[in-house]
Amino acid sequence: MEYRILGKTGLKISRMGFGGIPIQRIDAAGTKVLMHQLKAAGINYIDTARGYTVSESYLGEALEGIREDFILATKSMSRTKEAMAADIDISLTNLRTNYIDLYQVHNPTPAQFEQVMAPGGALEALLEAREAGKIGHIGVTAHSLEVFEKALEQDWVETIMFPYNIVETHGTNLIHACAEKNIGFIDMKPLAGGAIEDATLALRFVCANPDVTVTIPGMADPAELDQNLAAVNDTAPLAKEEIQKMEAIRKELGTQFCRRCNYCQPCTVGINISSVFLFEGYLSRYGLGEWALGRYNAMGKKASDCIGCGVCETRCPYNLPIRAMLKKAAEKMDK
Repeated sequence: MEYRILGKTGLKISRMGFGGIPIQRIDAAGTKVLMHQLKAAGINYIDTARGYTVSESYLGEALEGIREDFILATKSMSRTKEAMAADIDISLTNLRTNYIDLYQVHNPTPAQFEQVMAPGGALEALLEAREAGKIGHIGVTAHSLEVFEKALEQDWVETIMFPYNIVETHGTNLIHACAEKNIGFIDMKPLAGGAIEDATLALRFVCANPDVTVTIPGMADPAELDQNLAAVNDTAPLAKEEIQKMEAIRKELGTQFCRRCNYCQPCTVGINISSVFLFEGYLSRYGLGEWALGRYNAMGKKASDCIGCGVCETRCPYNLPIRAMLKKAAEKMDK
């Protein structure tokens, strides 16, 4: 296993980490088996979140006795000091540890990012928690290029997590900026939320970029672990045939794949378009129906609220048929 230094944090982490979303598909006992297999394989970076239902608690139980062998990261969508402080304490309890190596601000909008940094914002709680030794380092996760750019400008940001894969390369220049600024770059969605079926090819593409510090594919069983390890450990240059396959994947997904850039926003009736497609992906590709539908149903406006005005499509840089895609999502999710 290759190891990298995670930017300013100074933490030495494995090039491939573990994404904790799929933990929700297995039980506590299965999680424990998987964690011991990660340890044996030399994987020492684990990412989870307060929002991933049972993920923190399953991991906390599974890591008992081997906690010190891992760099543990989690994140919260809280934006205020009070809420973030509460979430940090809940995470510590769930994970059965007295410190968390990396705590991240989870996917803020540009306005929420400003709220986090304002007086009484979540950053105050994170800084106090770091001073108290509850957390070691602070990072940001994003789906928006605007938030990515804002995060790059902040001295307190030690890591940034953003999607990067065969079909989502719009952040490439900003990922390189991370390397130049010594900010650790954590690659989420290396398989594009499961849209890319060839996991080996997907991970080979990601790891060919030296600016990626760590990639965190979600894994739920030993077969996935073995396959992903083989891909990451294969450091041979990308072959012509692999590059051709990647181009074919881009061609296949390029016209029907939401990259969550949010240029289509704001919707005239208030639909969070990219979130609709995000939750649809979790439903269709991850098999996380209950989790995805729960979050989708909590949205103020659903896919079925689309009035077909088409304004979003005039803004989409990828010329996606957003109205048709929303109609398809409504058929799956508005029940």
